[in-house]
Amino acid sequence: MSVWLPTSPCTPGACAGHAGSTASIPHAVLRLAAATALILAGVLGAPPLRLLPARLRHAAVRAWSAALVRAFGVRITVHGGSPGPAGGRLVVANHISWLDIPLVAAVLPCRMLAKSDIRAWPVLGSLAARAGTLFIERDRIRALPDTVGSVTGALLAGDRVTVFPEGSTWCGRAQGTFRRAVFQSALDARVPVQPIRLTYLRCDGHTAGEPAFVGDDPLTASLWRIARARGVRAEVRLLPRIPPGRHADRRDLAAAAQTAIAASSHPVPLPGIPTQPAKPSATDKDSAKRPAASVHHWVSSSPAAASSLRTPS
Repeated sequence: MSVWLPTSPCTPGACAGHAGSTASIPHAVLRLAAATALILAGVLGAPPLRLLPARLRHAAVRAWSAALVRAFGVRITVHGGSPGPAGGRLVVANHISWLDIPLVAAVLPCRMLAKSDIRAWPVLGSLAARAGTLFIERDRIRALPDTVGSVTGALLAGDRVTVFPEGSTWCGRAQGTFRRAVFQSALDARVPVQPIRLTYLRCDGHTAGEPAFVGDDPLTASLWRIARARGVRAEVRLLPRIPPGRHADRRDLAAAAQTAIAASSHPVPLPGIPTQPAKPSATDKDSAKRPAASVHHWVSSSPAAASSLRTPS
């Protein structure tokens, strides 16, 4: 793995434990069975879904995504303004869990930017590809300009694209530094940036650790932990959109989005887990990740064909 890849200090043992009551084993098994049935239905229904008009397609995606989150026993609460008009938009959110993907889609149907490893995941990889996911090779920094170009093309085509700029999952009590490169896509396509704050809460209002998919946590363990949890609520907070032209470079644009998301949270610190973003590494400098000139001039060419679950970005 490349040393420049972003990481977080969160671990399953410190951040993802059960803090409340749990569902019975039969109840958890039923939840997993319902989620599996929905995923298989999504894989089978993806091809005909593309034939529907955009409005009906988005409504179906929202309903399916909300049903998937609810199948795990997680309720959804949405705060903030309306999703806004259709058209290209870069949606950026903090990253806690693989559950973030259907959670965002339940509110804003969009294409996701995901790491290329997910393409090989059983069932889920096929579903992600059919949903129009854009994939990034996180281990190859030289592939980054092509990824920025692909996201720009999708935005120019009028698609919403969701990214998780932290590049790694955090437990929800802290936040990582937003990587700047993908914000170049919003500048090149001249589209707004939509910050979203995701939070998983228990009945008492404290942060729920069960959904956190951090460190070396296996996917199977995460699935079972969420299925056993009770009283978990997912909160989606739509923050004011950052209009195109407000920030001249991706450094300022990324900082504005990160500040907006961080300001809307009230983190509860854990021992050893900093609540402030870590300092950016040398490779996060603007010069280290600047796409090639061909990417910056890509706006005059035609959109590329589209190809999130930890660290989809």
